[in-house]
Amino acid sequence: MMGRVLVIGAGFTGLAAAFDLARAGVPVTVLDADAHVGGLAGAFDTDGDRLDRFYHHWFTSDHEIMRLVDELGLSADITLRATATGVWYNDSLFRLSSPLDLLRFSALPFVDRIRLGLMIPRARMVRDWRALEGVTAADWLRKLGGDRVWRVMWEPLLKGKFGPYADTVSAVWFWNKLKLRGGSRGKTGEERLAYFKGSFARLAEETAKAILAAGGEVRTNAPVTRLERRGADWVAQGPWGQVTGSAVIATPAPALVADMLEPAGQATPDDLAMLRRIPYLANICLVLELDRALGSTYWTNVNDPGFPYVGVIEHTNFENAASYGGRHIVYLSKYLPETDALYRMTDDQVLQFSVPHLQRMFPAFRRDWVQRFHVWRAPWAQPVVERHYSTLIPPLQGLLPGLYLASMAQIYPEDRGTNHAVREGRRIAALVRDGAAHG
Repeated sequence: MMGRVLVIGAGFTGLAAAFDLARAGVPVTVLDADAHVGGLAGAFDTDGDRLDRFYHHWFTSDHEIMRLVDELGLSADITLRATATGVWYNDSLFRLSSPLDLLRFSALPFVDRIRLGLMIPRARMVRDWRALEGVTAADWLRKLGGDRVWRVMWEPLLKGKFGPYADTVSAVWFWNKLKLRGGSRGKTGEERLAYFKGSFARLAEETAKAILAAGGEVRTNAPVTRLERRGADWVAQGPWGQVTGSAVIATPAPALVADMLEPAGQATPDDLAMLRRIPYLANICLVLELDRALGSTYWTNVNDPGFPYVGVIEHTNFENAASYGGRHIVYLSKYLPETDALYRMTDDQVLQFSVPHLQRMFPAFRRDWVQRFHVWRAPWAQPVVERHYSTLIPPLQGLLPGLYLASMAQIYPEDRGTNHAVREGRRIAALVRDGAAHG
């Protein structure tokens, strides 16, 4: 029988790996530093309702997460709806939910609207993403849609998303975004998205319950500060104690794994440097509970460099406000370095800072619409996908015997997301079982 597998991280990658291992009869222990499972898919309670800390949805092409939901017997809890999307540009809100909306997008001359509309099908025609690895997103987007489309649509979004790293981001990252969104359309061209009733955290919790039911173990409030290879075993240690296993699946950011390995002195300096090579951005998310709707759009991309957030997501224009006691839920999201002034503000300062900007976008909005607000921060939210990123990715295995790495930084050429997290978790579980069978 295979020895115990230690899974560090109870996000969807770690949970999916542990789910498959436990159901295969492999002893498994999941360790997570947070008080909850789900990682970035954590939730919080408000008046008895569950709200995601950070906004989430799925695309219709997200088959891996749908399969997991089905295996848990929860497919009836998936909501699938057409959604309204828009762009805030030049102090105006434009709806961009359908091909007809695009033809009315007066921020661009008509010929550039056609160029913009053709970008998604042209991106989906790319068969070998490796040909884009040495090209920046900026250069590729200019070539694909022209200078005006770049300046109006893509440059503000790229700078809003990646800030100081915008000029280094690979075309592969943006290609994947265009391909993904183009694959989640209805018959009339509208974008169709899916949501899991009761929060994505509930799905993580149901997965954890299935792991426990299959004989596995899930420990929260269990940060790992040291990973050490002792003979044929691995020992994970933290202020909570220690646990021993024959293999480790580590799902946090590679730099955090380096911090766990370094105290034992078993990883080489070159390996530690490789694990720390990929930069990450943090995320700050302001969640508003309002007594009325802010607007009619679900997802608004902000193409205004003077606006502090890259996206305004009115969740209750997707999942009905009745699910939250009639309150209207809005997420304001920004990726940024941890050193950014916004990230370091107190929660009250974040709200005070944000209200005037919201009033620019929605002139009727007033502070007293806000019934409650919440500010969530995640320090390791987005790996920066630079040119030639494939050469920077840590290997899934081989760094040290019995150590497997499966983080959002390794999902490439796709970007982070629960669907790909589940896929990679299940792939790494199969690698672990295969390694044990041939070890």
